[in-house]
Amino acid sequence: MGMLKEFKEFAMRGNVLDMAVGIIIGAAFGKIVSSLVNDVIMPPIGKLMGNVDFSDLFINLSRDKGPFESLAAAKAAGAATLNYGVFLNTVLDFVIVAFAIFMLIKGINAAKRKEEAKPVPPPAPTGEEKLLAEIRDLLKHRS
Repeated sequence: MGMLKEFKEFAMRGNVLDMAVGIIIGAAFGKIVSSLVNDVIMPPIGKLMGNVDFSDLFINLSRDKGPFESLAAAKAAGAATLNYGVFLNTVLDFVIVAFAIFMLIKGINAAKRKEEAKPVPPPAPTGEEKLLAEIRDLLKHRS
């Protein structure tokens, strides 16, 4: 029973919950980036390169099977393939995610530097300092 209690305390710590939220948001962000790459970025690039679908680029490694019109046809026939087009899409996904994280961290660091650069106002005088200033002012007026 003690181990269950320890696990519950561990799981309910703030940093563990923050990490879980970060992982969930990261997974969703990854899906968005994959869609951006596969559905928005790669089609125009493929069109410019002569109607090439990058996700369909592959090398047939099965000498006894093929040629195949598409990667799906090669997979359906059970051919061994080297799917370099899918790999290119995955690399582009990574580059976009890495750049987005870089920009996020750069923005956070800039905000921190800006916050640190603000001048700190001098501390308010203590009661003793105020009393000494009053005595000084009284002595000035006496002379």
